Amino acid sequence: MRATTCCVLLATLIYNAGCDNWQEWWTYDGISGPGYWGLMNPQWNMCSKGRRQSPINVEPDKLLFDPFLRQIHLDKHKVSGMLHNTGQSLVFRVDKDTKNHVNISGGPLAYRYQFEEIYIHYGTENQQGSEHHIHGYSFPGEIQLYGFNKDLYHNMSEAQHKTQGIVGISLMVQIGDTPNPELRLVTSSFDKVKFKGASTPIKHLSIRSLLPDTEQFMTYEGSTTHPGCWETTVWIILNKPIYITKHELYALRKLMQGSQEAPKAPLGNNARPLQPLHHRTVRTNINFHQQNNNCPTMYKEMHYKGR
Repeated sequence: MRATTCCVLLATLIYNAGCDNWQEWWTYDGISGPGYWGLMNPQWNMCSKGRRQSPINVEPDKLLFDPFLRQIHLDKHKVSGMLHNTGQSLVFRVDKDTKNHVNISGGPLAYRYQFEEIYIHYGTENQQGSEHHIHGYSFPGEIQLYGFNKDLYHNMSEAQHKTQGIVGISLMVQIGDTPNPELRLVTSSFDKVKFKGASTPIKHLSIRSLLPDTEQFMTYEGSTTHPGCWETTVWIILNKPIYITKHELYALRKLMQGSQEAPKAPLGNNARPLQPLHHRTVRTNINFHQQNNNCPTMYKEMHYKGR
């Protein structure tokens, strides 16, 4: 009761400070953490009342094979944008004046989606960090690529409130000696965004080259994993990780939630807790029957082991 009262007081303070400040106040712990997102802002009530929320734990033995799922396609175009330390996450946003947008299609998608943002979630220890889990296993990190439905809507702000408005592609991040070359364009900029409010440009990033070498994925209907938890997201979880080195992960873990004058806590551990599945179906293009015939099994793949 006391925490709820504090949260109401916090919401009042935010409201009095102006509605533009909502995005400044939410966190991943305490009275402004995930358990209170739905109380802080009336427009975020899905965070506490929704029944198609993300992230989830994917159970391999409950996956439904769907033979009609197509291959996922991303345009080859490279994009430029800004990498931001928001105080809650590390976020890359495409430049507004980009002419060659990256379209995402195929898989479970009935429309074309335009890539807009990357969110980076990670832990301060190797045993945790990813928002989605596979068979109860949490990866050290998770990179989420967000796009909006460009066939039906004008931008992300509109699409996030609308049916099938958003796609989220989840790339699990594992520690390895051979990092993803395209990811290095991002990781080499970590020291420039150490504190909240810091931004740095990233040029000529190939989103397609960020993806791991696999055509296998899992998909389900869910929500954004940050406020307001809009249940308009088609999630695609790729069945292999991308790799980050220990050195790159060390640099990532040096980022802080606060300013240089008041750095606060590390930016890591920015994962929303797992949400109930509530009878939703998680589909996959992994044909288990076919894989039992001298092919890799899901059991071997589900921890995204490197070869």
